[in-house]
Amino acid sequence: MRRFTPEQIREFVSEPRFDGAAARAGDTGWPKISVVTPSRNQAAFLERTILSVLNQRYPNLEFIVVDGGSTDGSAGILRRYERYLARWVSEPDEGQSDALNKGFAMATGDLVAWQNSDDIYLPGALETVAKAFRENPGHDVYFGNMVTLDPEDRVLREHRFTPFSVKCLLYDGWNITNQSAFFRQEIVRRYPFRKELEYAMDGDFFVRVGRGGKSFRFIHALLGALRIHPSAKGETIGRSVGVEEWAGIRDAEGIPVRSDIGWGRQHVFRKAACKLRKLGYYAIQGDWDYILRKIAGR
Repeated sequence: MRRFTPEQIREFVSEPRFDGAAARAGDTGWPKISVVTPSRNQAAFLERTILSVLNQRYPNLEFIVVDGGSTDGSAGILRRYERYLARWVSEPDEGQSDALNKGFAMATGDLVAWQNSDDIYLPGALETVAKAFRENPGHDVYFGNMVTLDPEDRVLREHRFTPFSVKCLLYDGWNITNQSAFFRQEIVRRYPFRKELEYAMDGDFFVRVGRGGKSFRFIHALLGALRIHPSAKGETIGRSVGVEEWAGIRDAEGIPVRSDIGWGRQHVFRKAACKLRKLGYYAIQGDWDYILRKIAGR
C-alpha cells in the first residue's frame, strides 16, 4: 500500500497542478465523480481541500462547494477557483447536514463523495476509486484507508480499515470515514442527513446505509486525510455533543448505553469480538506492519 510523506502531501496541496482545460472538459470514458465540500469559515484550510480535489487531475469530475455564508475570506478563495467548480454557493444554512443535503441534491455523478473544508484527498484517490468501481460495479459504497494530519500537513496517525460491519461501527467505533468514502448517487439521495445532528451526522448516515442492506466495497489503499486542529469539531464538541449524539444513535439501535460509566467500559465482550474480527482481516490483508505498530504503540 502506497504511503505518503509530509513533504509529498504538502507539495500536493500547495499550488495548482492540474490542466484547467482538462478539468472543465469531462471525459465520459471515466465514471463521473461528484465531490461536495461543505464549508463555513475555514479559509485557513479551504484552499488545500480544493487543491486536493483538483490536483487529482481526474478526467470526469464534478466539484461542488456549499459555503454557509463565511465571513473569513473563504468567498475570495472560491472565486479564485470558480471556473473549475461545477457550482458553488455562499449563503446562510442550518449547519453541516443542511449544506451536505444541498450539495447532494446538485450532484449528478455515478459516485458522490464529500470532503470537509479542512480535510483532503491523498494523491491518486479518485482514480483508485474509479478503477475499483469499474472492476466491481455492483456495490453501493466504496471506501478505503485514511490518515490524520496536523495543521502543517504532518501525518499524525495512519488508520487502516477492514470490510465494513455496521455492528462493529456501533460497538467499537469508526471503521469507515467520509474522508475516504464514495457512494452511488442514489444512496446520498435516499439517506439524507439529519439536520438535528451537529456532530455524529456521518456516523448516523453510515449506520442507516448499513442497516439498509447496502453493499460496501473496501479498497486497501490510503485515500483521504482528516485534519486535527483546535477548531475542528472533534476537538470542540466531540467529547460533549458527540458523546450524546452517539448515545442516541446506539439507543435507537437497541444498544443500552449507561451514563454512569464511560462508553469504553461498556459492552466489552462485543467490542473484543470486533477487535478480533479486525485482527483477522488485517492478517488476511497482509497488514502485518500495521499490527506490529499497533502492538508497539500499546
